Amino acid sequence: MPYLVLAAFVLLYLAATVLYQLPLLVAAVYGVMSITCFAVYAIDKRAARAQAWRTPEKTLWLLGLLCGWPGALLAQQWLRHKTAKRSFQIVFWITVVVNTAGFVWITLQYAQING
Repeated sequence: MPYLVLAAFVLLYLAATVLYQLPLLVAAVYGVMSITCFAVYAIDKRAARAQAWRTPEKTLWLLGLLCGWPGALLAQQWLRHKTAKRSFQIVFWITVVVNTAGFVWITLQYAQING
């Protein structure tokens, strides 16, 4: 299911780009934030194994909310990190929905201004 959600978002993004000519900056923000988020998850996974200082969950959620959720989703799947903790996953998926809704809203505002 996670890959299906990611694929659906990619299709939504591509459709919005074709229909409304979104600026490349949008893709750049999602790309940079996703890479950053993936790296933070990897660092947190390493810290968990070493029983060292951990990244607060609020930080992981905030990075996901700020366009990093695709990277977070890939990190969760590839690194098997934060997938079993149900309370974390509930908030994570809320951030995905909120970010996606924000993306749609901003895209429609952009289309209206530049339409």
